[in-house]
Formats: sequence, structure tokens, C-alpha cells
Amino acid sequence: MADRPVRWGVLATGGIAASFTADLVDLPDAEVVAVASRSTESAKAFAERFGIARAYGEWGALAEDADVDVVYVATPHSAHRAAAGLCLEAGRNVLCEKAFTLNAREAGELVALAKERGSFLMEAMWMYCNPLVRRMAGMVRDGVIGEVRTVQADFGLAGPFPPSHRLRDPAQGGGALLDLGVYPVSFAQLLLGEPSNVTARAVLSDEGVDLQTGALLSYESGALASVHCSITGGTATSASVTGSQGRIDIPDGFFFPDHFVLHRDGRDPETFRADPSAGPRNSLKHEAREVMRALRAGETESPLVPLEGTLAVMRTLDAIRDRVGVRYPGEGDRRDDPQHDRRGDPQGSRGDQPEENEPVATPA
Repeated sequence: MADRPVRWGVLATGGIAASFTADLVDLPDAEVVAVASRSTESAKAFAERFGIARAYGEWGALAEDADVDVVYVATPHSAHRAAAGLCLEAGRNVLCEKAFTLNAREAGELVALAKERGSFLMEAMWMYCNPLVRRMAGMVRDGVIGEVRTVQADFGLAGPFPPSHRLRDPAQGGGALLDLGVYPVSFAQLLLGEPSNVTARAVLSDEGVDLQTGALLSYESGALASVHCSITGGTATSASVTGSQGRIDIPDGFFFPDHFVLHRDGRDPETFRADPSAGPRNSLKHEAREVMRALRAGETESPLVPLEGTLAVMRTLDAIRDRVGVRYPGEGDRRDDPQHDRRGDPQGSRGDQPEENEPVATPA
């Protein structure tokens, strides 16, 4: 791949697949050569829209296409284990949308499979690849605001979403947490790592998915992270991290910010803005470039989105769902799973398969 474009395959043809492909075709060192859907008509329409040479009416044909260097999996998270697993089994490299899987067990299976095959695997956590987020995280690591004490982040959509919507469908891993809450949790763990204790409350729908969830993540250092997600109210999508010597605020769109503000004791606030030459704030090109950089370097995972970090986030999402009582079809009782989370009270507190992953707001 050093002297030619990286050849991509796209698995699924929904809204997020379209957003990512639109950014891919604009990159001179990327080429989208194939697309797959369970519907031949959908695959052909997508291929015609983006000028893609091959359109498959089944996932397996794309997985077996030896001309594909890496597959972007854009199905709902309920199908990530099957879709990404099929590609990894066939020897393809994979970039898989988030939430990475339904649970930590499935995530562990994909990571083990990638390592067995020697294939590249990465969660499409585009926030971690965003240059301004990386700058903010680097400042925190360098101690600019001292020792981190608290992290806060929220992501909520106003809705309302009818019971027929994928966000309300347990069979598709519905609810606020896996679709939206993965961002606040990932933001907290980018700065603090995996928590030692998890508590949570939620309001559940009649279908049994979470409409609104709040969680408190506790750390051995004494730090706390407060995260919130909702499909019943549009929140500010803001975030902040407070340290012993200052604070950083991201007032809007924390997972794809155009600026953040540094507050330090005794100094005027400093505003750091995104580089306009990096493209639109909602660009997915940063994660695409990171995948291609890693592939050309012969790496099997990205240092920006490490697999252990992805597994840690999935363990925390599992813990939150345990606390609020959300189970998806086929999961059974996860307490029998050796990866079952045991941080905090396992009983917790509970408040009173199409293939396309349609975005409900910004690219996610």
C-alpha cells in the first residue's frame, strides 16, 4: 500500500456509511472499490452514487474480496459481531463503528479473532482521532490543569422517537447508552482510564431500552466522572475536565469541537480553536487517515484508538446496563460470563434486525 491508494470496502449502506464514504472518496490516497448490503438493489444504488466498481448483495462476498484492503463496518451495533467477525475470518482488516459491539464478551471475541488472524482492527471512535480533542487530551496528560478531579460530559437528542425506531428496538441494541452514551463514557476514559466503580440510574421505555441514563464513574485516584445520555431531550453536548490547577471546557459538540477554553487560576481564559485547514468539524477523514497510516506501517491496531481502550469502554457500558437493568435479546444473564463486570453493586438501581445504521444527528 505504500505506492498505491488503500482500497476500502463498505459494509452496509445507511446514513453513516454514506457520510464516511463521502469523506473517503475525497481523500487522494483512498479508493472505495466495493460495497455490500443484504439488498442487491441498495448496494447497487450506493455504488452508483459514489462511483464504486463492485456492489454485493451479501456481506460474505465483500469479506472474500481479496482486492479489499480494509472493510468499514457500518451496520447497527447489534450486527457488529457478525459483520466484523465475517470480515476478520476472511483475512480482511476492519474499521468497525461504535458502539463496538453489544457487550464486552462480543468485543473480546473480535479482538481475539483479529489477533489470531494478524489483522488490523479498530473501533471507529472518530473523537479520538480529532486533532483538537487530541490536543486537549495531550494538555491534560502534560499536567496543564494539574491532577484531574472531575470529568463531565453529556449527549442527548430531543426526539421523540417512536417505538418502531431503531433507538427503541432491543433487537438492534436500542437505547440512549450504546448509541449516544458511548461518547461521554469514551471521553471520560480518554482522560481517566477505566473506572474502579460504576453506579447508574436510567428511565426505561416500555420496550426495555434506556430512554435516559446517568452514570457516576469513580476512580482509585479520587477522581469522578459524571456522564449522561438521553433520547428524550436535546442536551448541550458539552464536556469539561477539572483539575487541581484549572479547568478545560468544551461548550458544544465535545466529540467534534471547533474550540475549547482553558481556565487556570490567576490567568485569563485561553481559547484554542480547530485548524480551519483540517476541514469541517464533522469530518470523518481523521479516522480514515489514521487507519491508512496504521496499515501502511504494518500495525494491527491504532495507538490513538487502542483495542484495550475499546474493551475497557465496553466493560463500562456493560456495567452501566447491569446497574439499570437493560438486557438485549440473546444475552441471557451476563453474570455467568467470565468478563461480567463486578464493580459496585451488581443489582444496581433501576429507574421507573435491519442492517443500516442511520445517523440520528451528526455523524456518529
